[in-house]
Parts: sequence; structure tokens; C-alpha cells
Amino acid sequence: MFQKSNRTLFIIIAVILVSRFISMILVPYGDTTEARYGEMARIMSETGDWITPFYDYGVPFWGKPPLSFWSQAIFFNIFGIHEFSARFPSWLASLGIIVILYKLTAIVYRPSIALISVLIFSSSFIVYLMSGAVLTDPYLALGTTLSLAAFTIILQGNTSYWRYLFFIGISLGMLAKGPVALILIGGPIGIWLLMSPRRWSSLSKLPWLSGTLLVAIIVLPWYIAAEMKTPGFLEYFILGEHYYRFVDPGWAGDLYGTAHKQTHGTIWLLWILAAFPWSIFAIYLLIKNLISSERYQSSIAVLKNETLSLLVIWAIFPMLFFTMAGNILITYTLPAIPPLSILLALKLAALKKPYHEGTQQIKLLITALFVPMLVLTMTMYVVNHPSSYPSEKELIHKYKTVSNNNTALVFITEASFSARFYSRSRIEILDPQNLKYFINKNKDKTLYYVATDNFYTKFTNHTKTKLIYESYDYVLFTIL
Repeated sequence: MFQKSNRTLFIIIAVILVSRFISMILVPYGDTTEARYGEMARIMSETGDWITPFYDYGVPFWGKPPLSFWSQAIFFNIFGIHEFSARFPSWLASLGIIVILYKLTAIVYRPSIALISVLIFSSSFIVYLMSGAVLTDPYLALGTTLSLAAFTIILQGNTSYWRYLFFIGISLGMLAKGPVALILIGGPIGIWLLMSPRRWSSLSKLPWLSGTLLVAIIVLPWYIAAEMKTPGFLEYFILGEHYYRFVDPGWAGDLYGTAHKQTHGTIWLLWILAAFPWSIFAIYLLIKNLISSERYQSSIAVLKNETLSLLVIWAIFPMLFFTMAGNILITYTLPAIPPLSILLALKLAALKKPYHEGTQQIKLLITALFVPMLVLTMTMYVVNHPSSYPSEKELIHKYKTVSNNNTALVFITEASFSARFYSRSRIEILDPQNLKYFINKNKDKTLYYVATDNFYTKFTNHTKTKLIYESYDYVLFTIL
């Protein structure tokens, strides 16, 4: 039976997890990333093509493997085409990480610390955000967490099914984001092995031959089929996405947008936001240790402890790896949050005033609820001010209302992914150079146009129009 304090933690964790459903249901897909992946999953669901994700009809997407698109398309088929369907698999992936995290901490330490680690993990900014978003990163984090948790448990002498879960984690990572999973899993283990010659014997606990065969059986069929179906995929995906994107911050070869150029080392600043509010506690503990007279002895003790040293390396390796990369996103920090949660839980459990005592428990719970309350507040604002959010759901709704969905909707220059998703791609895209001809050709028809605010302002200087709706990025109008 849980102690009273443990029951309280369990209830708060459940509230945090379920509260994510609110924004998953109410907030529309935002441009560009979430709406783009949602539209790609919708196309997969519609076409039934389970090999190649499509960026647009007839345009293959070579940027990511299909694990996330598979799950989202499956849920579209089950629950229908709406926001919650494609977001729910990410929530399930995050729940899977939580189960692994709890199991790992309970085996290595004890269940009470496992609950604290789960509370920290589930209430971290990046985890709470990613657990209800249409993205690929929760699936990568699920794979890396499973492999590294399995390896840590194997070190404790538990070599049953965890030996093969290590390789299943690699497979998930390879199907979620590709070879970067091997780096995020092998990197921490490699550094940990180099710290002591005696640790190399731990590798013998893994079934390398049968495990590698298992990975090949799970992963290779899709990679081979994808290259055969759209030749050129492997060259772009392996070299482009895993080499040029890393070494060239302004990589011009990106087929699906622009590179996210950042100053080297920015990943550490992104980590502070990603792990917030717990990153503040982690920084405080680090500074406290650095100024402590016993800092040398405590550091040596951590390095000598096989489990603690592995957790520390696991917690900092993603940031170390991406420190020299200029093309980064905050989501790259997600695989580092599970081990950080365990390390902070250990520190909280070791406080002179136990966490389950009145004041300490209240502080813990207030900290854990900060991010969920912030996100819920933002959700209510977006619901009441849809034009403040970069999504065209309301614009498409306005168009369907005034037109009865019987006349064409024409996007001038380009259409956002959220517009494609909510219109089910039943739109026309018009080059501005052909606009005058198009208007004259359809002067007897009532058509509805969408353009950027700047274009619309210039256009109304010489053409009479009627403004119907103005969204975050676009203006819906008709020509009188």
C-alpha cells in the first residue's frame, strides 16, 4: 500500500497527465511543424501509402522515418480526422517513458524515489509540451530511454527480457528519427565505458548477435522499401539530415524549410527552458557543489558509482553532442530529461527535511503544477483569441460558413499546412503574376481569396474587396 505522501504524488501525476488532454482537444494545429506533420499523417491515412510519408501529394518526405506518421495515421483511421487523434500517440509515447522511468528507478533505488522522478519528468516544460504535440521527438525519446534504462538495469544483474528491450529501444529510435538514435544511446555508454577498464565486461551481458539481428529485422525492411520506392531517400536522409544539417548551420540543401541556425552552445540555454522549472533546481545544486569544500570528494564518489555516473553522462550527453551544432531545436534536449529526473529525485529524497513533510511537499507540488497551469492558461487564451495563434482553423471555418463550401478557396502565393489540413487540401494556390488573369476569367463567380496581410493591403489600393476574416498570418477576402 502507498503511504499517504506517495498517494498524493500519484494523484498529482495523474492530474498532470490527464490535464494535457485539455489543450490536445481545444488548441488547433499550429504552423508550421505540428500542422505539417498532422497533414502528412492525414495524407498517409487517406492514400493508404504506409511506406513513404508525403510532404504534399506526390512530394515524398525524406526528412524523417515513418514511426510517428504510422501511429498518427492509424489513430486518424480509428478516431477520425481531428487534433486529438494525432496528438494522442505522443501522449502514449510519453506515458511509455514514464512507465520505463518508474520501473528503472524502482529497481535501482526504491518506489518512493521513482514517484518523485516521474513527477519531475511529467511536469518539465518540454515533456508537458511534447506529450500532446504532433512531433517525432517523443518517439525518439521513448527509444533512447528504453535502451539506456535497459542497460542500467542490466548493470544491476537483471538480464532477463531487458537484454532484448535494449535492442528494441534502438529499433524504435531508428524508425523514429534514424541513426541519431545510435549516437544518443551509444554515446553515453561509450563515455561511461572509457571511465574504467573494468566496465567493458558489462557488454558481455548483452546478446549482440541475436540483438543486432532483431534490430535488422525490425528496421531494415522499411529503409530498403523506402529507397526502392523513392530512389535518393537514403542519400538525402543519411548525408543531409545527419551530416550537413549538423555541420552546416545554414544548410541550404534542406528540402522542407529553412535550417534553424543558432549560436554554438545554444543547446544549453534551450535545456534550461526545456527542463524548467527543475533546471533551476539543478543549476542551484551544481553551484552549491562547486563552492562546497567537499566538491572534489563528492565528484569522485559519483564517478566511481557505476549507476550514478551513467545517469549523469546520460543526462548531459545530448547537450554535449549538440553543443557544436548550430542547427538545433529545443526538442533535441528531450532525451536528457529522464535521467535528470532521477538525479533530482535522489537529491530531493536526501534533503534533511524529507519531501513528504508538510512545507516541503507543498513546495514540491507547487513547482510541479507550475508548467501545467501555465499551459492551461495559454490554452484558454488561444481558445478565446484564435487569431492570436498561428493556425488557419478559424479562417477555414469562416470560409466554409460564408461559402457553404461550394466555391473555390484560392491561396495567393502559398498555403500554410494548417490551411491544407483543415481544408483537407481542397484549395487552389495561385501565383500572384496570374492573379489579374484569374480574376477576369472568374469575374462572374464568387470566389474567396487568402493572402498575407502585406499583400492584401497593397491589393486593396487598386481593387475593391470585402474583408471576411483576419488570422495570425493571413487575410480571407472576396473581390467585389
